[in-house]
Amino acid sequence: MSRLKPRYSSDRFGGLLLSGFAWLAIAYMALPLVVIVSISFTETAYLKFPPQGFTLRWYTQFLSDPSYVSAIWLSAKLAIMATAIALLLGVPAALVLSRVSFPGNTAIAALFLSPLILPVIVIGVAILQYASALGFARTFGALLAGHVVIVIPYIVRTCLASLSGLDRSLEEASQDLGASPLETFFLVTLPQIKPGVIAGAVFALIISWINVELSIFNTTANLVPIPVKLFNYIQYSVDPMIAAVSATTIYVAIVVVAALDFMVGLDKVTASR
Repeated sequence: MSRLKPRYSSDRFGGLLLSGFAWLAIAYMALPLVVIVSISFTETAYLKFPPQGFTLRWYTQFLSDPSYVSAIWLSAKLAIMATAIALLLGVPAALVLSRVSFPGNTAIAALFLSPLILPVIVIGVAILQYASALGFARTFGALLAGHVVIVIPYIVRTCLASLSGLDRSLEEASQDLGASPLETFFLVTLPQIKPGVIAGAVFALIISWINVELSIFNTTANLVPIPVKLFNYIQYSVDPMIAAVSATTIYVAIVVVAALDFMVGLDKVTASR
């Protein structure tokens, strides 16, 4: 027993050290969010940290501006619709790419994942040119098409990762018992790859919500997502209202994560099969 004590102490010290580094990393990543939220309540007319006083003036100012409210709703609608379409396209694509071998399989997989390596600003210009040729440039449809293009790789990639470890014997058993391929997918395959699907959807929502580079080429005065609205605003004025708008997006993200945890459970999303 005496010989085991030094090893136990060493392992415990290593675990504490690793936990300490993990908490430091979390604090480092969370610090900018704390700064933004705290600045949004300052009474000064300029950005100042630590903030002076406490006021909801900047929240009232931006919420009373219809253009900001409209921009937030547009971004929310855009992110939700882009994610939904990307799921409808990406999940079947991942299923085919992981199950079927055919000439060009690798090339098609690379095509689906190519937006991850291409600069988003290049995709934005390409969408503008393509939409102009078809006559729907600078419309919600052009914005939506561009956002689907940039978010679908995240869904395909996470679903491919989930499908790579899938036990296909369960699908074969399901079909042997009389289930159709469609029933097998929804009752057997989809529940097993659910963590990958949800993770891809969360990534897609975030990427669509924060996108500026693609959106800025396909907006008009009446069609401005919130990231582009903020980008345009800070070119001429920098005040705590920017922090209030940014803090509101943080609150929305927290609510989404909390709702996801309540409905699905983050432990189930991240757990390995």
